[in-house]
Amino acid sequence: MLLIDIIVSLLALIVTLGILVTIHEFGHFWVARRCGVKVLTFSIGFGKAIKSWRGKDGVEYVIAPIPLGGYVRMLGQDDTAVTDPGEVSADERHMSFATKPLWQRSAIVAAGPIANFILAAVVYWIINITYGVQGYAPVASYVEPSTPAYEAGLRAGDEIIAIDGEETSTWQQVIMQLLGRMGESGDVSFEVLPEGSSVPRQISVPIAAWMSESSEPNPVADLGIVQYEIPAVIGSVLPGSRAEQGGLQAGDRVVATDGIDVRSWMHWVRLIQANAELDLDVVVQREGNLTQLSLRPESRVLEDGSRSGYIGAGAQPTDLASLVPEEQRRHLDYNIFTAVLPALQDTWDRSLFVLDSVKKMVVGLISVKNINGPITIAQVAGDTASYGLDVYLGFLAILSISLGVLNLLPIPVLDGGHLLYYLIEAVTRRPVPVKVQAWGLQLGVLIISGIMVLAVYNDVSRLL
Repeated sequence: MLLIDIIVSLLALIVTLGILVTIHEFGHFWVARRCGVKVLTFSIGFGKAIKSWRGKDGVEYVIAPIPLGGYVRMLGQDDTAVTDPGEVSADERHMSFATKPLWQRSAIVAAGPIANFILAAVVYWIINITYGVQGYAPVASYVEPSTPAYEAGLRAGDEIIAIDGEETSTWQQVIMQLLGRMGESGDVSFEVLPEGSSVPRQISVPIAAWMSESSEPNPVADLGIVQYEIPAVIGSVLPGSRAEQGGLQAGDRVVATDGIDVRSWMHWVRLIQANAELDLDVVVQREGNLTQLSLRPESRVLEDGSRSGYIGAGAQPTDLASLVPEEQRRHLDYNIFTAVLPALQDTWDRSLFVLDSVKKMVVGLISVKNINGPITIAQVAGDTASYGLDVYLGFLAILSISLGVLNLLPIPVLDGGHLLYYLIEAVTRRPVPVKVQAWGLQLGVLIISGIMVLAVYNDVSRLL
């Protein structure tokens, strides 16, 4: 089963990155051709070519084995192309990238990231017209006592209708709004509608460097809000785990722990986490009968140095729709015309979110542990592909947006670095000196290499 999961993840990674890289490089390619630049090579992937051929347009098309990028090589384009057209014959000089006006060179460079934004908008448009927008009303099933949300006055049954002045009609919108406050300090303003009331009320939840060190942020749970009360039914037990040693079996429904009635799966998880290396009396319902067991959660050290209990048991898969009343379900349908504006809005909002997250990582407001590498991308791509096409398409869109935003950062070797050079050229009326570009190239390679090493380190750390 593990081998199958690995194969699915690898295939999903190759397909996902293949789509994103192809669209990105096609953006450069298409605009270059429109500007009259001769394209020499269009490559998807890095490394020695698996397959290459020359098209009728004279372009060499290449498919290479490492799917982490690609390139479009143009006549007269190299590290010094702005000031030195290189070995370009007189009759082809008009087709050289280096001889084109500044606005055309800028357009060619910017076209790659822009193509990624266009892809994301098209994907959101397809999702809207095919599946519509589905979600569940953000009604708190439960609020954990002594948590920030509880202390602020949020209670079970309250519907969150706005956060910081932004309307929230689904849990997804709530999560996106809260993630936007990650790493910040101050107050999060909630507008909630109490159960059975038509009069909203305002509550403020204080935060301080909120989730700044978290590598897998869950803002709703961090505030103490339980979205859905999933039954505490055992779905799986890891061999050799404390759960197996204590006698737990798949299908057991946890009724009580140390005399405390267990309300839901998350309630039980919190009880286990709070009792590392302590003996617990657990009552389960098994085949209609009550059975008493003794469990001793093993202790695990968390990222912040604290200890948490763990037994190695998983929840039984639950159909979420069965837990949510009909009146709390949200669904919007679109046609090919009405789906356009929401798709553009989603692309814009998520682009700002990614850019804001990058800024917060740079200034230290949130942890660089949130930088993901190819292993994590492969896992998520494989998981989302198994959940359904709509979930996978949503992941593809946000990854395309991330690629577009990151490529626009003013780092040499990235598209944004070249655009920075062109901006300087536009202001000073002369190209950036070749020596400065060479230094910038070395710095850019160093920065990107460091980010890649960090991303792979984070991937491996998550696996361990």
